[in-house]
Amino acid sequence: MTTGKGAFGARPGGIRAAEGAALLSRMERVPLTRFHLLIALILGFGMFFDSFDTLAIAVAMTAILGTFGAGVEMAGFLIAAGYLGQIVGAIGFGFVSERFGRKAAFIASSVLFGLLSLVAALAWSVESLLVVRLIQGIGLGAEVPVAVAMFNEFVRARARGKIVLVYESLFIWGSLVASLTGGLLLAMFPPQYAWRYLFAIGAVPALTAIWAFFRLPESPRHLVHRGDLEAARAIIGRMEASRRIGTRMWTDEDAAVPVAAVVGPPTRFGELFARSYLRRTAMLWCTWFTTFFVLLGLATFLPTLLVRAGVTPSDASLLSATVTVGDMVVVYLAAATLDRLGRRFWFIAGYVLALIGAASGVIAIGLAGMSGWVVLFVAGAILLIGVNINAPLILMYTAELYPTRMRAWATMVGSTLRGLAAVIAPIALGQLLARAGGIGWMFALFAAVLAVGLAVFARYGIETKQRTLEELAR
Repeated sequence: MTTGKGAFGARPGGIRAAEGAALLSRMERVPLTRFHLLIALILGFGMFFDSFDTLAIAVAMTAILGTFGAGVEMAGFLIAAGYLGQIVGAIGFGFVSERFGRKAAFIASSVLFGLLSLVAALAWSVESLLVVRLIQGIGLGAEVPVAVAMFNEFVRARARGKIVLVYESLFIWGSLVASLTGGLLLAMFPPQYAWRYLFAIGAVPALTAIWAFFRLPESPRHLVHRGDLEAARAIIGRMEASRRIGTRMWTDEDAAVPVAAVVGPPTRFGELFARSYLRRTAMLWCTWFTTFFVLLGLATFLPTLLVRAGVTPSDASLLSATVTVGDMVVVYLAAATLDRLGRRFWFIAGYVLALIGAASGVIAIGLAGMSGWVVLFVAGAILLIGVNINAPLILMYTAELYPTRMRAWATMVGSTLRGLAAVIAPIALGQLLARAGGIGWMFALFAAVLAVGLAVFARYGIETKQRTLEELAR
């Protein structure tokens, strides 16, 4: 039997593992409480403003290009710059989250993202805005994946799908608020000022970081893995003491769930590609890339395409908001049934619905030659609603499929495929849409990408419903 130092003194490793497992077993017993709501509120600002920022630049793109006298080809580079920064941020802060904790990574990334959003509002040229967006992306690329990994670690297996997906619906609320706020500002102020006000709103996460510093606890699962059982025990005690949401008292249904010994080896960043995890990693990366190539490619260009089709900028923003409402309805339906129907059912449903939208665009616009904003909007809306089922799911799903020692790291590295897709898609689509018949070819490209994603997930996707994180990590 081995011995250990540090947080465990000289207690044997087997005892440490048993104590850690017992703590997490207690944690699996805790239902949804006000403690969870506090964590969701703090972390939720990251999810909300990630989406807000993504759609804000799409809504304001026409105004930005007009302010600086830039051509439409710059749109793709401005969008791609932010996502290139996200790739760097996800990898860099991935190290921080495993070495120094989820809380430290969340606070640091929130400060960087929020402050640079304010700087972006003061940009004096399209080149300066591009540089600021690149640096801002470093913070944004870390904020959401570390928040999702952290929130997953607080929620018990039985209702994890429903609770985490409802939490992640804040991503859709961010899109809705960005669309409505952008439409309102563009209607009230000259375009050269409206987009600056929109970016200034995105500075809120810098203030959230102060709240998180004082009120956000570290993940008990991360603390147990690190060996700090006393800190983990204190946080789990606060969870147990917190008032349950609803009036029903705890019953036998809430009995402690057995959890395997969890004190394991230190984080090895290359373990993502070890034989035991390689297939999962490849499947997840394909799902990340195919989902976000389509989602971010179309979401960022749809307002501009609608304006080119004859819709006013404020009306284009409102039309984007109606798509977001549809997204919200479907995501809440998925949340209500996710722990019963399972993750595989909803991933496949999302891909199929998105393929229907892409095929409609190819047939109506590419083959039948139909024009006007209505057919573009309908095909685009169906496609976006489909991929917006998968977008919040993939964040939660990635965090479910890896052990605590690499959960945040795996989620962040997976999110770099989102960034890669977001770098490639705007540039590729910008070049494609500059050509005759480009919209029809855009939908054809989306259909091909979605078909690949559906085939890979249908073959290799793993069902995770109602299973503990420790069980799934084996």
